[in-house]
Amino acid sequence: MSTIDNSAKRKRLVVLGGGESGVGAAILAKDKGMDVFLSDSGKITPYYRQMLVDENIPFEEQQHTMELIINADEVVKSPGIPPTAPVVREVISRRIPVISEIEFAGRYTDSKMVCITGSNGKTTTTLLTYHIFKKAGIDVGLAGNVGKSLALQVSRDPHDVYVIELSSFQLENMYDFKANVAVMMNITPDHLDRYDYRMQNYVNAKFRILNNMTDCDSFVFWKDDPIIADQLRHLDTQARLVPFAEHRESPYTAAWVEEEDETVIFAPKANDSSLRMPRADLALHGLHNLYNSMAAALSASILDVKKDAIREALADFEGVEHRLEYSGTVDGVRYINDSKATNVNSCWYALESMPSGKKSVVLILGGKDKGNDYSEIMPLVEAKVKAIVAMGLNNEKITDFFGDKVPVVDTHSLAEAIDACREVSVSGDTVLLSPCCASFDLFKSYEDRGEQFKQVVKGLKKSDTK
Repeated sequence: MSTIDNSAKRKRLVVLGGGESGVGAAILAKDKGMDVFLSDSGKITPYYRQMLVDENIPFEEQQHTMELIINADEVVKSPGIPPTAPVVREVISRRIPVISEIEFAGRYTDSKMVCITGSNGKTTTTLLTYHIFKKAGIDVGLAGNVGKSLALQVSRDPHDVYVIELSSFQLENMYDFKANVAVMMNITPDHLDRYDYRMQNYVNAKFRILNNMTDCDSFVFWKDDPIIADQLRHLDTQARLVPFAEHRESPYTAAWVEEEDETVIFAPKANDSSLRMPRADLALHGLHNLYNSMAAALSASILDVKKDAIREALADFEGVEHRLEYSGTVDGVRYINDSKATNVNSCWYALESMPSGKKSVVLILGGKDKGNDYSEIMPLVEAKVKAIVAMGLNNEKITDFFGDKVPVVDTHSLAEAIDACREVSVSGDTVLLSPCCASFDLFKSYEDRGEQFKQVVKGLKKSDTK
């Protein structure tokens, strides 16, 4: 912990962005005696505005006053602000260090850090890992893309362990921060618009999670991901490698499924007895959720959580909202809210979990395209999808790609999309909202998109019972 030297000039810290991470960083800076100022080019929500007022932290909104920013000794940038933003370019041009909230918070805590990233599955894995620690009675905090700001917790509500979901955006400005357990679920194309449409730039950002790890730390990862495997061949990390896979193809696999009896084996440490659990007992089903469960259980085992607590937590965990969330049945048609599927690979997992053998899925795609390549899901679309309902302001890419393979209906609102789904679906079908795209063309967020979807389905159910 640092102490404040009142005889010296106070460090000036400027925070860009007035959301959860930015306000948390500002409060930690204030508590450490810094001269702090927060600036947001948009409107700060009433909740965070009141926090800043209550803390007596100077701030501005709907503008960036450059003379109040470029006098900073250091800048904490919220992850949603791209490095190409004019204010960030100006700060960098003046050689003012720019860091993330996670980097800033990590300076003031010695707690254990379990850091989880990946293109898909990271939220479920993060929440499941947190659930395991809570079940075991460990003092644990939830931070990053979910939970509360790490900086705010470090300052006002410290914990022994933090489970942190990290996006590539957060990893971009982390330099000295170190994970004790780093988890990488997978890497598939996502956010390429942020990375000059170069996949390697995105991969490089993800792999910053291994920064500063030593041989006392562990890297948990999906062994069969080709991009992870290729990147590891070109990296020299001291972290102990802890791979998981559906099948044990080498003695170095730390979690796998025994084919003869469908038992999941978790064996992260060579000298310890393994944890065994019937696959059917896992609360989360589907191949993608098997990997999520493996990663969470391995992370907890590495930090010596008791096997009974892990087993119990894996069995009673409730799923993540907006991720393959059952939303109701109307006229015999099941409606599934997978609004969190904002990239193609996430939609692949959703389609993979759908029943095989017949084309019974009506798939809702569309939104703000992030450089999507839909070829990854084409085999599953051809095998399982009877129709695609494109929902967005501009659906030309979707209709052009899929139009000669499966019927595509072009719609420009949720109401239109649901009407189209009802037209083409019959009893026994599934309407799957798994858009592959960001939500910002028609909705405030993927949560807003999912909530609106659920409300529409709820309304259909009511009319169905009349």
